[in-house]
Order: sequence, then C-alpha cells, then structure tokens
Amino acid sequence: MPRSRYALGFFINYKMEAPNVLKQIKRVRGWGFLLAFLIGLIIWQTCVWLLQLPAFILPPPVRVANRFITAVADGTLWRNFSTTLMEVSVGLLAGSSVASVLGYLLAKSRGLERVLAPFLVASQAVPIAAIAPLLVIWFGPGIFSKVLICALIVFFPVLINTMVGIRSVPENLHDLMCSLNASKMQTLRYLEFPAALPVLLGGLRIGATLSVIGAVVGELVGADRGLGFLINVGRGQYDTALVFVAVFTLVAMALSLYGLVVWLEKKYLRWQIEDES
Repeated sequence: MPRSRYALGFFINYKMEAPNVLKQIKRVRGWGFLLAFLIGLIIWQTCVWLLQLPAFILPPPVRVANRFITAVADGTLWRNFSTTLMEVSVGLLAGSSVASVLGYLLAKSRGLERVLAPFLVASQAVPIAAIAPLLVIWFGPGIFSKVLICALIVFFPVLINTMVGIRSVPENLHDLMCSLNASKMQTLRYLEFPAALPVLLGGLRIGATLSVIGAVVGELVGADRGLGFLINVGRGQYDTALVFVAVFTLVAMALSLYGLVVWLEKKYLRWQIEDES
C-alpha cells in the first residue's frame, strides 16, 4: 500500500511539474542560442583584430551591421528579400505538392515505382548547380526558372518521405478500414495521411532549407533581383559587408522556414507529442 501511494504521488507530481520543466528547457535553449550568437560575434571580431585583414576581405561586425541598416533604409534588402522569398515559397509549395501526389502513387503501385525509379534516381545524380544554367537559358532569367529550380531540389526528399510514410502504415489498420467499408478517399483522409504525416513533415523540413539553396543557385547564375543577385553585386563591387548581409538574411530565411515546419509538427502532431510525454 505505501508503495502504491508513493507511485501515485510521483505520477501526480510528474504531471504537475512536466509543463514547468518544458518551459525551463525552452528558456535554456533560448539563452543557449543567444550565447552562441555572442560567442560567434566575439570570435569574428577577434579574427578581425588579430589578422588585420582589409575590410573587403573580412569586414568587422559593426561594418556589416551598418551596411544592413543602410540596405534596409534604402529598400535594397527588402526588394531583393521579397523576390527570393516568393521564389522559395512557390517552389517549395509546388515541389512538395507534386512530390506528395507522385509519392503516394508510387507507394501504392510497385509496378509504377519500378518504371519511374531509375529516372528519379538518375535525376539526383546530376547536381542542381549543373543544370541551373540550362534552366535559366531555356526559361529566361525571370522568376519562373528560379521557382523551377527550387521545386526540383525539393522534389526528391519529399517524394521519398511520402513513399516511406505511406508504406509504414500497419497492414492491420488497412484491414480495419476495409472491414468498415471505407472508400479509398476515406482511407487516405482518416488513416494514411495522418499516419504518414510525421514522416512527410520530416521531408518538408529538409525541403524547406534546400529550397533556399535552389533559389540562390538560380539567382547566382542569372537574375536581376534577389538575394543571390545581391551577393553578385557585392562581390563585383568588393562590398563584402553587403555579401555578409545577404548571406545572413538567407540564413534567417532558412531558419524561419524550418521553424514554420516545426510549428506545423507541434500543431498537427500534438497527439504524438502527448503520447511520448
């Protein structure tokens, strides 16, 4: 009897203290990120002092910050940032949508997979940087070629994760849906999609960061607007501070997209998080 009371008391205290522990972990992570950022700035400034390199090779953090303020004030940064963000968003959405549909079809049809798998794998053997110039030549230096590059670089990870997620659904659950006379659409909506969602969102995490790379590769090849174009301008004018500003903005964009996918996981996979806790 005392042991059962002790176990019950421990369980109640755990349930009461768990939210506070999670809040403390999140607070520690936030401070850890800030501390890592400050340490990076200190190392950066120390390298500038010790190496005594000219500003066009390694500008100090203060100079990059001033260049950032100038780029924001004259609208240069926002104009190029919005272009890259639109390319990344449309490319990520298009590539993920097509990959999800095709991944579902391949997961349900072994014959279709045997026919298309060699072509899909071969397409990944060619680096996107090698075909980006061709796409820019064929479709022009406008936004469409950048969106296409983003979609292509996102396509394969989401496709594979969709196939893995759909095929990971237990067969006995399929038998249960059949016993309930569920249609294929009902099976997809109430069983296959929720079961595959964790794996699908995992692929979307990878695609969110890769889409930024795709947009920049296309803009570096040929563009008149975008953060990749801004990097080319800074490089041509030996304005290394502007290059740093564009690179840091790209990092912030990638982290924001990654964080958005993590937020979607917390929202739509709340049942999984509660089960694990």
